[in-house]
Amino acid sequence: MKALQKIGRSQFLHIFLAIERDLIVGGQAVMEGVMMRTPSAYAIACRRQNGEIVTTAERLPKWSDRFSPLGWPILRGGATLIQSMALGIKALNFSAKVFEDDAQKTSGRKTQTSSPEVADLPAAANSSGSVESANCSKSNHHTGAIVSIIFAFVFNIALFIVAPLLITNFVFIYLGFAESPQVAADSTYFAAVKAHLSEIKPHSWIAFNLFDGVLRTLFFLAMLFSLSWIKDIRRVFEYHGAEHKTVFTWENGHPLSPQAAMSQPRRHPRCGTSFLMVVMIVAILLFSIIKFDAAWINLLVRIALMPLVAGISYEIIRYAARKESGSFFRLITAPGIWLQGITTREPDSGQLEVAIRALEESLKLEPAA
Repeated sequence: MKALQKIGRSQFLHIFLAIERDLIVGGQAVMEGVMMRTPSAYAIACRRQNGEIVTTAERLPKWSDRFSPLGWPILRGGATLIQSMALGIKALNFSAKVFEDDAQKTSGRKTQTSSPEVADLPAAANSSGSVESANCSKSNHHTGAIVSIIFAFVFNIALFIVAPLLITNFVFIYLGFAESPQVAADSTYFAAVKAHLSEIKPHSWIAFNLFDGVLRTLFFLAMLFSLSWIKDIRRVFEYHGAEHKTVFTWENGHPLSPQAAMSQPRRHPRCGTSFLMVVMIVAILLFSIIKFDAAWINLLVRIALMPLVAGISYEIIRYAARKESGSFFRLITAPGIWLQGITTREPDSGQLEVAIRALEESLKLEPAA
């Protein structure tokens, strides 16, 4: 204890969290900024047009303390994914508000200023008004986040589950690899299409599910490649690289400085890109057991299996990041590592400074013991 008392608070925190350094720090790039997450907190840092870094930070509830099963392997993956989606949308909303404020200042329409250090930017904008107004703004902010999560969930289900399944069925029927439905000669075009998509009767379920999984993966890759051509997204990818380099700097025990972070790799095994690629691979394996003729049952079973897919993928990513992980785990995460060549770009020192600031603000909220 005497030895610990001689160590400063920041040094003690650094040593205490280093026990599981390879597991606890993660983040997300946003517009001109980075969100960093530690076990008990998160922080967002964004750079304004005038060079000022705006931050917000907050403690996170630990769901496994209230519901112990959420801390179990597999189940914790689904809980972490939901919380990460919520934090990601909150971070995007924060960065969008900073961008909007800068745009208003530039156009001369800015009528009031707000503190650069805020707990909730939309609520802070009402600081000159009543408490009820601030609470109403915060409530609307949370409602908007919930709506965004629901929209993202529905969009991803439609793009990566519904569309690949129905397209695969149509292709197999067209090529003669599946039984063609009985359609009356006087049926309308809509009725004929509905008949072709309502039942799934391939000659080989293995081939069908494999084609479905490959098509799903191609959709994902096409989306990433398309995004990489957008100028503003390329800028976000640079902050993504800054986030990874900062995480590596922390995990390797180096001082949190742009100079130390610059030499670190920008591809990280725990990246969300790697996670999504593992999800694609695990989904192909799990969905291969689905053999229902009714298309709607196929869709429901696929959707029902997604929490299990996410949970298994989370455990794979979590273990693959450890130094003692075997060649199998490195192999299954290799496609995601390769894909990070697209979703990350080399950052400059200013972007690294923002990522480091986000991590430092998050660490300040971690309990020292």
